[in-house]
Amino acid sequence: MIAGSDTVLTFEPHPVSVVAPQHTPKLLTTPERKAELIASLGVQELVVIPFDAEFARRTADEFVSEVLVGALSAERVAVGENFRFGHRAQGDPRLLAADQRFQTTVHPLLEVDGEIVSSSHIRGLVLAGELADANRLLGEPFQLCGEVAHGDERGRKLGFPTANLVPDEALACPGHGVYACLAESGADETRAAAVSIGVRPTFDTGRGELIEAYLLDFDGELYGKQLCLQFIQRLRGERRFDTPEALVEQMHRDVERTRELVPARGARA
Repeated sequence: MIAGSDTVLTFEPHPVSVVAPQHTPKLLTTPERKAELIASLGVQELVVIPFDAEFARRTADEFVSEVLVGALSAERVAVGENFRFGHRAQGDPRLLAADQRFQTTVHPLLEVDGEIVSSSHIRGLVLAGELADANRLLGEPFQLCGEVAHGDERGRKLGFPTANLVPDEALACPGHGVYACLAESGADETRAAAVSIGVRPTFDTGRGELIEAYLLDFDGELYGKQLCLQFIQRLRGERRFDTPEALVEQMHRDVERTRELVPARGARA
């Protein structure tokens, strides 16, 4: 529906964060990543409308006349069959189709293997750690990016130095556990990574939730650099080990399983 479009219209922040902030959903992508994905589909223009309380009060007719016709001079409009807009979501595809000032195309809900593809469903899969299923609906691996932060270096002491990311509260984050990932640490480096998400129950650290990525066959410093993790598959849930030695044994198994699932690509040419 989006591929090849002249213009894609979106809102920032998520409308629910304005009209019902207590129900604000975790986002699957940052605005910057959303723009990259839309551009990759051959879209010529991305229009981002700041969504605030004043905009939320616009009626459906005002949205059509002032935004679609007035600001964008739309000749053709394409929406999903469940699209709603205007104050109290009173506008729907039928209202758009009845407007003679532009042509309206209504697309049915997308299905993959008999499942409806929706952000809420994918979000639930990510939060549950079901990354293989989430990726199937996304069409590519779920991704998280962030700046590598200093930790307590406990992984280094165990022989598994990790690059640590602090989860963004606004973004969906996979549930606690260990994952096989592909890590991108810049324009010239991609490697397999065993990634732990959780609170490290084997140790009483007092720290909150953390994303710890052990990059296979990597020896270098990443502090302050941007690291992107593509989640391929969940390996296991988070658990407490009786001794550090037992944890290290399991970490070795996690690394070997990651190596099987995500062949390292090394430095790019």
